[in-house]
Amino acid sequence: MTDQLLPLSRTEKTRARLLAAGFELFAEKGYEQTRISDIAAAAGVTEMTFYRHFGSKDQLLIDDPYDPLIASAIGEQPAGLRPLARAVRGIRLAWRRLPITDDAPIRQRVAIVASTPTLLPTLRASSAATERAIADQLVADGADLTDATVAAAAAMAALMAGLTSWAVTDSGSLGDAVERSLDVLESRDE
Repeated sequence: MTDQLLPLSRTEKTRARLLAAGFELFAEKGYEQTRISDIAAAAGVTEMTFYRHFGSKDQLLIDDPYDPLIASAIGEQPAGLRPLARAVRGIRLAWRRLPITDDAPIRQRVAIVASTPTLLPTLRASSAATERAIADQLVADGADLTDATVAAAAAMAALMAGLTSWAVTDSGSLGDAVERSLDVLESRDE
């Protein structure tokens, strides 16, 4: 049996059109100047359809479906490791499992967020949710709450700093940026 990609559903196609239209308009007009009605019209849908897919304009850029994957990968790490080592190794494992073949849209998305000050609170909220998922997994596996919280915050700070730098410098691949960010936190002597 050969692996075949399933055709996108109507919902997935609409979501993809909305994302593409949003990114194009953000690049052309800027994030602040782009209205939801502009995105919907460019995608050929109504504003109501936009809201069925995204609760707000910032969700086009901030939406993060990776928290369960990260928590699961952290849970696979040996419980005897320190919380920071478990977090870093789990994030690295989750990253390596992602089937990202084109990092240009991700670079564009992160660059828009990094250059739009009004998006920083939304980005921080998204990062905080990921931190909670990481800390919760570490605590569930027996780590002290404070140690888990600090480890999660350190891991997310490293990732966010590395990804933001990668997006605005336009150098290297996304994979290299993620790995380098995690390398800063992980001692090779462990």
